[in-house]
Amino acid sequence: MARDFTTVGVIGLGTMGAGIVEVFARNGIDVVGVETDEPALERGRQHLRTSTDRALVRGKLTEAESEALHARVHYTTDMADLADCPLVVEAVPEQLDLKKEVFAKLDGIVADDAILATNTSSLSVTEIAVATMNPKRVVGMHFFNPAQVLQFVEVIKTVVTSDEVFEKVQALAERLGKKPVVVGDKAGFIANALLFGYLNHAVSMFEGRYATREDIDDAMRLGCGYPMGPLALMDLIGLDTAYEVLDTMYRQGRDRLHAPSPILKQMVSAGLKGRKTGRGFYTYAGPGQSQVVDDALTPKAGAADAALRPVAKVGVVGSGTMATGIAEVFAKAGYDVTYVARADAKVERVRAAITKSLEKAVQRGKATEADRDAALARLTGTTRLDELADVDMVVEAVVEDLNVKQVLFENLDEICKPGAILATTTSSLPVIECAAGTKRPQDVVGMHFFNPAQIMRLVEVVRTVSTADDVVATVQDLCTKVGKHAVTCGDRAGFIVNALLFPYLNDAVKMLQANYASAEDIDTAMKTGCGLPMGPFELLDVVGLDVSLAIERELYLEFREPGWAPAPLLEHLVTAGYLGRKTGRGFNTYA
Repeated sequence: MARDFTTVGVIGLGTMGAGIVEVFARNGIDVVGVETDEPALERGRQHLRTSTDRALVRGKLTEAESEALHARVHYTTDMADLADCPLVVEAVPEQLDLKKEVFAKLDGIVADDAILATNTSSLSVTEIAVATMNPKRVVGMHFFNPAQVLQFVEVIKTVVTSDEVFEKVQALAERLGKKPVVVGDKAGFIANALLFGYLNHAVSMFEGRYATREDIDDAMRLGCGYPMGPLALMDLIGLDTAYEVLDTMYRQGRDRLHAPSPILKQMVSAGLKGRKTGRGFYTYAGPGQSQVVDDALTPKAGAADAALRPVAKVGVVGSGTMATGIAEVFAKAGYDVTYVARADAKVERVRAAITKSLEKAVQRGKATEADRDAALARLTGTTRLDELADVDMVVEAVVEDLNVKQVLFENLDEICKPGAILATTTSSLPVIECAAGTKRPQDVVGMHFFNPAQIMRLVEVVRTVSTADDVVATVQDLCTKVGKHAVTCGDRAGFIVNALLFPYLNDAVKMLQANYASAEDIDTAMKTGCGLPMGPFELLDVVGLDVSLAIERELYLEFREPGWAPAPLLEHLVTAGYLGRKTGRGFNTYA
């Protein structure tokens, strides 16, 4: 079907349009590139030249291939030059009236059987299509930026798009080496509908001064393995573009979570549109540049006023995977560690697990035998909490049950010496509820490690309304000393990572529940379109659907946000015992 396309047209040669031109030209297709005037045409030509030069330097293109690619592109300011193109892709700015105007004009230029495609990321393809005399030939073909790199393409079929048209476009996308997914005409389609709710939430988190821009971005990069933090990604996308996408999605779906955060409009009005203007959430070396430079919001090194508490000996309570990993982290970093488990067999199990982990490190050349032996010599296991009487800090990593943790903190309050820091590694429970059971709430802090603790670099340092400044500063410093990256936030459900991650996962379940797309297509969209390490359903199955549901319930109960109510499909799967990989079945079935 796709072999008919020997020449295609592309209208709009900005970053996205030029990328689409490159995709076609790389695959041996002649391209007619159209812009409004000569300066815009030259900018488009320069976009393409910059991209191919980069590919040349990286060895992705040869000199001959590059020249052949450029020879396939014909630049023009006259849309009439598109008359013989069997396919035209529109990539003009994300404004409905402008796109409708382009399509209405295009309709009278191309042949009756030519296909017209829009690269819109959020606007209604149907509304664009009805601006033509033949809406059956209009389809969405949404590439992702940079189009020449990312494999994912959303092919959007409206209620009037003919089957032949969307089949031809799907086949062409496959010929271009892309992974096309066919979806219906809904604002945001798959990827943006899920991505922009998450981005908007991150903006609200920053706007409410819950955490710094750096901590929000670092949390999602280090905690979830995302290629970019949400605020840095907003700057890359462009805050004006992000605002338009969110506003379009909100007007179509009336989902309050898509209502653009007020600060977005203010920043756009002030000309702070991200990298393209040199300033957005971050400040850049210049317009269009990627290098971040210091500004008034940049954290100052060593700016903490509080004196640090001395920490030489650490206690760890618990014997599970997380507690074991935390004990190993501190022992490897040179701290004497006393770990407490409920039975002698569990004490031995913890030591055996740490010994095995350290031995693996030796075999892989990441530690010496002397390092291993020294770390093991610093470990003392016991079944008695009273052995923690002389430690400088205790990290509890027991079961995620508030009653159990409260009783433990009451005991630690009585046992530990004055000034000892009491930390909880809870991922979702209120830290203040643990602190309230003690006579020293100022010494209680959240220290949320990520699993596996000995590998993941991120630690969320959670301060309550009672936590002393020197406790926060000491724990931040301690994280650095044990090789971790601390981000700091207030004491509310989900902290940074889970509060941003789980509403997004819940949105994906709701999208599946609505039969808009399959779990496989949604996972493909988020991995190949957004560069995420795992799709939402893969991740839910790994985390465990029961664990995910519990976190989503905590978020909903705390924030009372209707859009965060757990999707019924997730609740039904948990009720049925389909909990993910651990039971062999969740959103996917495992052998």
